[in-house]
Amino acid sequence: MSGTPIQSAQGVEPQEFIAFHVGEQTYCIDIITVREIRGWTPATPLPHAPSFVRGVINLRGSVLPVVDLAARLGLPIKEPTARHAVIVVQSNGQIVGLLVEAVSNIMTIAPDAIQPTPEVASELSRSFIQGIVAADQQVISVLIVKNLLPESLQLAA
Repeated sequence: MSGTPIQSAQGVEPQEFIAFHVGEQTYCIDIITVREIRGWTPATPLPHAPSFVRGVINLRGSVLPVVDLAARLGLPIKEPTARHAVIVVQSNGQIVGLLVEAVSNIMTIAPDAIQPTPEVASELSRSFIQGIVAADQQVISVLIVKNLLPESLQLAA
């Protein structure tokens, strides 16, 4: 996948997104929410945490919860390997790691190139997905970072 801009109408300011893989799918999130990308390190499980929370890791002395995006999106869960990455994001004042299989590139997308999520998607899926982008002969889902966070973190913000 190239870093080629996905353009549409003139006068619309494009945004940059980080693209990554979870399972066989490609997703992206607004780069403005990304603080850093780091390699996978084993997480310490948290008792009674939601099933999609892999656990916590130490990020330079701070405890960082890690959300397994495969589990959060209802996809088959794979045991993390050295190829996996954690995208550290900040949303509503909360910092969380998103476990993904691989980060692929940075995309520039015009806002009006993002198409609505199809009605056939479940309500839960639509709550996570801002829209769909057709790029490089594939379909990429644009995720809403704040909706991926555990509700307990959203309420604390």
